[in-house]
Amino acid sequence: MAKTIFEELGGKYERQGDYLIPCIALPTEEEQPIGIWGQRHLHYLKQYRKVIYTNLLTSGRLNAYLADIDKQAQERFERLIEGMKQAQGITERLKEENALEWVQHLNNIRACAREIVNEEIIFA
Repeated sequence: MAKTIFEELGGKYERQGDYLIPCIALPTEEEQPIGIWGQRHLHYLKQYRKVIYTNLLTSGRLNAYLADIDKQAQERFERLIEGMKQAQGITERLKEENALEWVQHLNNIRACAREIVNEEIIFA
């Protein structure tokens, strides 16, 4: 019997009853921790970018890609918060004088930074 292209490329079949089923396994990849930003991007890929998700998954690069996205998003988020705090004059002195106002400003800054990161990195 002539070899199929799959067999010529190193693939193997296993017999199950009357059928030959190709032995296919996803490539192993190094496990890296994925934070909240990576999880959000994963959900976005699964829902709206199925081809990209499938290509990353089958090539064995999904985990590394999500870890990189998570790292980029976290760094951007922190830079945005620091920049906005400086631009709006939110200091430790304000925290000492009026903690409630400081919390309000910081929550507003964090919400704005989260939206920017979502638009620029997570949902892009």
